[in-house]
Amino acid sequence: AEQLVESGGGSVQEGGSLKLSCVASPHAIRNLCMGWYRDLPTKRREVIAAIDIDSTATYATFLEDRFTASRDMTKNTLYLEMHNLKPEDTGVYSCATDYRPGGEHGSCHLGAVESLAFRGRGTQVTVSS
Repeated sequence: AEQLVESGGGSVQEGGSLKLSCVASPHAIRNLCMGWYRDLPTKRREVIAAIDIDSTATYATFLEDRFTASRDMTKNTLYLEMHNLKPEDTGVYSCATDYRPGGEHGSCHLGAVESLAFRGRGTQVTVSS
């Protein structure tokens, strides 16, 4: 089983930035589909990004290009950089991973993130106005 550990959350003012980290195994960071999602205070879950094994990332359109996901294989870490944060971004942010065929005809995409089997416990992000 893959283990994931998120960190980097915190409390920021509206318009601020945070960079979240998700430490994974060398196998996961190099070979598996990865993703970020968030659980809102309303209990609604939103998928944020899917990151393919070649580090190609796709994002939810509601993010308005404010978030960027990336992999650092030298540190076995998945990142989520968040800018211009809004109060509606408040939630628990989690990373997930599992095998999915990659590439243009693969299945590592936004729709797959919620079904990725391995997940971290999440890190809380709170944005105040």
